[in-house]
Amino acid sequence: MRFHLLTIFPGLFDSPFSEGVVKRAVNKGLMEINVTDIRAFAYDKHGTVDDYVFGGGPGMLMKPEPLFEAVTAVKSNSRLDDSVPVVLMTPQGRRLNHNIVEQMSLNKDIIVICGRYEGFDERVRLHLATEEISVGDYVLGGGEIAAMLLVEAVSRLIPGAVGREESTRSDSFATGILQHPEYTRPANYRGWKVPSVLLSGDHTKIARWRRLESLKRTFNRRPDLLDAVELTEEEEHFLRNSPDCN
Repeated sequence: MRFHLLTIFPGLFDSPFSEGVVKRAVNKGLMEINVTDIRAFAYDKHGTVDDYVFGGGPGMLMKPEPLFEAVTAVKSNSRLDDSVPVVLMTPQGRRLNHNIVEQMSLNKDIIVICGRYEGFDERVRLHLATEEISVGDYVLGGGEIAAMLLVEAVSRLIPGAVGREESTRSDSFATGILQHPEYTRPANYRGWKVPSVLLSGDHTKIARWRRLESLKRTFNRRPDLLDAVELTEEEEHFLRNSPDCN
């Protein structure tokens, strides 16, 4: 899978992608990350990529010409057709979630445009981008960190990128609910003991405990997620009557 990241600050991506899952995926040949400097496609010697807002208003907008030219060059150099996704990282986009990450992971190539200033000329949204993605209801200084989040999330779903692929299938949101509590050694630390069921060796009981704990945690922290979850009668009774569900 290849990510083509367009930015005016290429150096921001050096350190985050030099460690962890992304680096491992790149080293294995499972992922390729290409960073393009948008300023290289500016029309003047100063590398101007922004300008004032027509009609007045605070801040500056990213100009359409460098962005269209940069995307055209990336498509040409990497032999991509017009079906390749062109993603704007913007607070106005769809909020990133696990379903979107799964969809993104099915692509062979993704072009990601990292915005700056007050955002993009509307013609970029209308005639260049195929998708707009937000990483939350807040505003960052630019789209680079948001793009890093997208790359990191997608990289985990590429077969072979994570040491044990089954671990990604039990992550929070991968199952539609939050992950259950996890414990490791020692079994007793400062008097705080690991739940005895996890030490029992009874995998049926462990699986049931984990499922109910996941539901309880989801009920207390993200009850909205339960709207899309099919519950058994036992699970519904547990959520209605558990003193820890409040």
